[in-house]
Amino acid sequence: MSGQTTITTIDYHTGGEPFRIVADPPVEIPGSTVAEKRMNAIGSEAIDGLRRLLVFEPRGHADMYGGFVTAPDDDGADLGVLFWHKDGFSTACGHGTIALGTWAVESGLVSAAESGVTDVVIDVPSGRVTATVHTDPDGEVTSVDFINVACRVIASDIEIDISCDDEAQKSTMGREESNSGRQSISVDLAWGGAIYACLDADRIGLTVVPENLNELISLGRQVKTALADHPLSQHRSDSRLSGVYGTIIVNRLGLGPGGELHQRNVTVFADGQVDRSPCGSGTAARIGILHASGELAASQTLLHESIIGTRFRASVLAEAKDGVIATIEASAHKISTCTFVVDPRDELVPGFVLR
Repeated sequence: MSGQTTITTIDYHTGGEPFRIVADPPVEIPGSTVAEKRMNAIGSEAIDGLRRLLVFEPRGHADMYGGFVTAPDDDGADLGVLFWHKDGFSTACGHGTIALGTWAVESGLVSAAESGVTDVVIDVPSGRVTATVHTDPDGEVTSVDFINVACRVIASDIEIDISCDDEAQKSTMGREESNSGRQSISVDLAWGGAIYACLDADRIGLTVVPENLNELISLGRQVKTALADHPLSQHRSDSRLSGVYGTIIVNRLGLGPGGELHQRNVTVFADGQVDRSPCGSGTAARIGILHASGELAASQTLLHESIIGTRFRASVLAEAKDGVIATIEASAHKISTCTFVVDPRDELVPGFVLR
């Protein structure tokens, strides 16, 4: 951050999950595509230093999320974005895409169509996505449909071992401790712009509620660690997209009042970071799994609920060559415009995290 004294951000939330937009990053981000920009950012002290400044305390927190707006890959998109969180730069972010679509229309970067339906096309590291922004007759944004890259099941019923040494965790999950202090569980792997491990919490007697947050974080971290070197966690065509990004822990809640398939989840991503929303790209991954298994009917909606009770509505938009295209309906809201100051006398630049 040499020579920089202020950084301006526009902060939104989507379903309770923060998204900090840096519309004009004060550092150069080289690369001919957004995917290349991400790899260059990972190895750049200046770019990664800006990320740390905005996500670390005291300016951010362990669960902060955001993105640097960049040029798109070509004229076919309106903008590009580098998504970031506490631990680095991610390949996809559905809630961030929804926030960016809202911001693009509200800021005038993309003019709202008279029809009330405006496509904002965004290049992200995993591909090209669309935020279809709906506006009322006064031009106010009412909702956004996030159309993701094709999502698919990678593998089902992968057996992994996790620790059950923690007494609170054993009690919450209702499991007997094995002689080794470990328990075998089954997970699915799916692609939704990032690789997710999906775990059926009902099978292990675990409820996705805030009171169980510590146990959920521990479980999410263990699942990700157990799959770190698994060959199925390698992206089949682009090594830059390899690795399990997060663990989706799910409760099945039956059917909603309109016949929707109702599920509650918490997505634990990066190193123990918790998504407050139902998770956009994670919801797309769930659509891939539920469609492949036949649990979600062709015309049925998934009512996907977060750990804090916010909801996304998702469904299959179209069949793809390998999987399906998911569309996810949600809304994002602006909460602040911030000007952060970098004081050269401040010993806590870029900051710190306690988790």
